[in-house]
Amino acid sequence: MCGIVGYVGTKNCVPILLSGLKRLEYRGYDSAGVAVIDIDKSKIDIVKTKGRLTILEEKLNQNPIEGFVGIGHTRWATHGEPSDENSHPHVSQNGKIAIVHNGIIENYLKLKEFLIKKGYTFASDTDTEVVAHLIEYYYDGDILDAFIKTLEKIQGSYALGVLCLDRPDMILAARKDSPLIVGLGQGENFIASDIPAILEYTRDTYILEENEIAIVTKDKVEIVNTEKEPVKKEVFHVTWDVSSAEKGGYEHFMIKEIMEQPKAIRDTLTGRLPDSGFEVNLDGINITKEDLQKLNKIFIVACGTAYHAGIVGKHVIEKLTRIPVEVDIASEFRYRDPIVDKNTLTIVISQSGETIDTLVAMREAKAKGSRTLGIVNVVGSSIAREVDDCLYTWAGPEIAVASTKAYTTQLICLYLIALDFATKLGTISYEEFAKIRDEIKKLPEKVEYVLTHKENIQKYASEHFNAKDIFYLGRGLDFAVAMEGSLKLKEISYIHSEAYAAGELKHGTIALIEDGTFVIALATQKKLFEKMVSNIKEVKSRGAVVLSVAQEGNTEIENVSDHVLYIPRTLDILAPVLTVVPLQLFAYYTAVQRGCDVDKPRNLAKSVTVE
Repeated sequence: MCGIVGYVGTKNCVPILLSGLKRLEYRGYDSAGVAVIDIDKSKIDIVKTKGRLTILEEKLNQNPIEGFVGIGHTRWATHGEPSDENSHPHVSQNGKIAIVHNGIIENYLKLKEFLIKKGYTFASDTDTEVVAHLIEYYYDGDILDAFIKTLEKIQGSYALGVLCLDRPDMILAARKDSPLIVGLGQGENFIASDIPAILEYTRDTYILEENEIAIVTKDKVEIVNTEKEPVKKEVFHVTWDVSSAEKGGYEHFMIKEIMEQPKAIRDTLTGRLPDSGFEVNLDGINITKEDLQKLNKIFIVACGTAYHAGIVGKHVIEKLTRIPVEVDIASEFRYRDPIVDKNTLTIVISQSGETIDTLVAMREAKAKGSRTLGIVNVVGSSIAREVDDCLYTWAGPEIAVASTKAYTTQLICLYLIALDFATKLGTISYEEFAKIRDEIKKLPEKVEYVLTHKENIQKYASEHFNAKDIFYLGRGLDFAVAMEGSLKLKEISYIHSEAYAAGELKHGTIALIEDGTFVIALATQKKLFEKMVSNIKEVKSRGAVVLSVAQEGNTEIENVSDHVLYIPRTLDILAPVLTVVPLQLFAYYTAVQRGCDVDKPRNLAKSVTVE
């Protein structure tokens, strides 16, 4: 997911742009660059490069540039391989217009052919360069008019920042499907893809909506629509501190965020689950008993880690409400013509609220008449604004690419939704409700207990970090958690890993087990415990080395395992919140042992905003 930052003010913008881009590194990138209207306003200086920001800084140190207006970019390649030429910013043919872009221009080939016929030449393989040339093509002295005409021609997703040499006091910005904010300062203003990029300088922001255009100068910010009509915006004041987006003394953001999970869970529960009574307070959700009685199905749609949370949600919602639930990968959902109508509720889950596949799937469901409910972490994100109902996870900023606290807080939200629906439908007794409620409230303390024993997990990681393959086994809810544990391991350690439903072993997958194969077996579900013990015996008899995870007191598992990790005893339905924590830690310590870039694993971005 590309990162954009821009500055207009009275200071040299280059250090500010670099600082903002560093704050956006978590989004994933393969190249970086800046464009600055030089100090005498005679040209636009552009410095860009493939690779990390440190390379860009070295280039700028060798050939310094200076100016009061500029834009910066970290690129995640979509069209054209990572290279200096394909890096942003891109410049128009006459050198008067520079742009940065996050998203994909879907009709760029058609536009490129048109521009080539008009005499334009291209220096890159990107879709973005088309936008720079198209603005120049339409420019006749009014840069805003040219920008609007360009927006009317391009199709796809975009967040755009534009410089024009003829207006050296201004940045233009617009968005569609990709996030963009405007930071409001004193004698200076900013644009950025995300709040951390500008939090050092201001806490007041405008969050741009679809097809809004920001005209940013040092003393003023105007927001207009594509008809150039003024748009009234409310200031969004950021309350969290910049330090919460930094490592806070930890070696990596990922371990910091793993350790923050008790607080994140408490925050997500705050005010939503009263100590007494027979209700759940879901701010942002206004689904009535009558609404629920009309439902014949619930879809949960998400990608990656959020999808795995959705699988747990399916188990929990079906168990407590008896409403059929189907879980679908967002990138598949819209292309299979899903059977969705006014009697369907579609729950979409996304940490960023900007995941493009999930966003488009939500829109598809909505177009078919479904009510939509979002579980997101980022306030004001696209999904949060467009769903009918929204429940925030309150996990706080998550910087590491590998999601941890977002997953556990998504689980908490799904439990709360299931309890809310069950109480309204009368499918749960007060006694069962109270038992689950009281146990949920104990989860932060129990997660803290797991975290205090992280050295045991670190020891196992140090013994098995050279494994070629690692397999995860589980049944029921344990299988859902096994999928997430396996994903965490493979995405940051690059070890081949798979999760299997343990009951499927004899249907083919046991052929993969050989002498020395490392297996992580999850056995936290009481009703399935004996069957899991049998499955562990099956892989042990083929030579596997087994690390098992079980609830405290189930010591029988020690007889069939090489190592055992115990989680505090809890209700089986809530065990995923505790079970996933040692799996996160195992993945983290394994990746550290292997010398991997834990927070920015190769080929991955924090939020996927292109299909």
